[in-house]
Amino acid sequence: MRTIKMSIIGLGGRGTWWLGELLKMDDVEITAVCDKHEDRMERGRAMCAEKYGREVYGSVNWKDVVSRDDGSEAVFITTYWNDHVKIAIAAMKAGKYAGFEVGPAQSIQQCWDLVRTYEETGVPCMLMENCCYNREEMTVLNMIKKGLFGEILHCQGGYEHDLRAVADSMKRDHERAWHYLHRNAELYPTHELGPIMTYLDINRGNRLLSLNAMATKSRGLKKYINDKCGPDHPLADADFKLGDIITTSIRCANGETIVLTHDTSSPRPYSRGGRVQGTCGLWMEDMHGLHIEGRTQGEVYEPMSNYWEEFEHPLWKKTKATEYTGGHGGMDWLVMRAFLEAVRRKIQTPIDVYDSATMMAVAILSEESISMGSAPVAIPDFTDGMWLKREPGPKSIFSLAEVDENLFEGTVEF
Repeated sequence: MRTIKMSIIGLGGRGTWWLGELLKMDDVEITAVCDKHEDRMERGRAMCAEKYGREVYGSVNWKDVVSRDDGSEAVFITTYWNDHVKIAIAAMKAGKYAGFEVGPAQSIQQCWDLVRTYEETGVPCMLMENCCYNREEMTVLNMIKKGLFGEILHCQGGYEHDLRAVADSMKRDHERAWHYLHRNAELYPTHELGPIMTYLDINRGNRLLSLNAMATKSRGLKKYINDKCGPDHPLADADFKLGDIITTSIRCANGETIVLTHDTSSPRPYSRGGRVQGTCGLWMEDMHGLHIEGRTQGEVYEPMSNYWEEFEHPLWKKTKATEYTGGHGGMDWLVMRAFLEAVRRKIQTPIDVYDSATMMAVAILSEESISMGSAPVAIPDFTDGMWLKREPGPKSIFSLAEVDENLFEGTVEF
């Protein structure tokens, strides 16, 4: 496979981890690194020098990296949420594929700008929603495509993750503090919504129509700061706007419903709360269990393990994905390989600009709904009607629109 040249912008904890992973890939060459903090940027340069035995370009200004003519075909963006879209747009205008980490949009206009830039330039971008490539979610997708659940009626998902300990670093330049202080919204919708959109063929014969959202009062983070950090903490007297639990309900054009839950300020184990309910069966992620009519005996759940051999997605079954235990169990590696394949083949990314805009817009729309007493809010059709009859995407083992077993002859290596 030919080598892909790419740059990386944003070298905080997540970005530095990603740089390390990319440097392990023999078919990727990092041409430039960037972070607004010079020490982080220089750390990235040192990592590249250790790998390549030579210096690579570094800058504290992302515009320098995006505009640089160094043969780079792609830009990977791991900055703060607020900067993702503007950097992606600049990269696309420079003729470079843009991959960017997950996070909410900052306005609906921002989503439209991303879409219009793609339509004007023809350069793809991809929200790197790794949960779409998780082993269990991909197996459920395969089961849905094979009709095991019948007609899908309802899906649920959540970002339910006790993140109160981030308060320990909120005295510094911490992004979540800004959002917790000033926004009452489903701040992190993509982990749950990404897989659900693949289950329901969103933007490919179906679309999200409207949503309404509600928020509880805000108590958990303030209590944690007062109990654990003390009265001298910079945010001890802060009034956080973000409700502890945000519930968002979505209606789809084909009659399905979706419920999303955001909960990062409560004591709890991690969960994405996946659920798929069809006319023939049910999957519950927290139980790693299924109930399939005609297969499951009695009113019980069967363990997911009963179905791995027959229904595990071939991307997991016939590749070395299980060997990559770092990065959320292998799904980070797969989403990056999906992006890189698109860059290498000069094809559309499996999560395209319309999917990216749709997922990111939910944060803004939930905020609007909450501010209006949980009133319904229309979800824009970023495809401008194309969802009714989309052209099939390119054939790929990484496709999220279909599962083509013919592409997985033997063991697939990449």
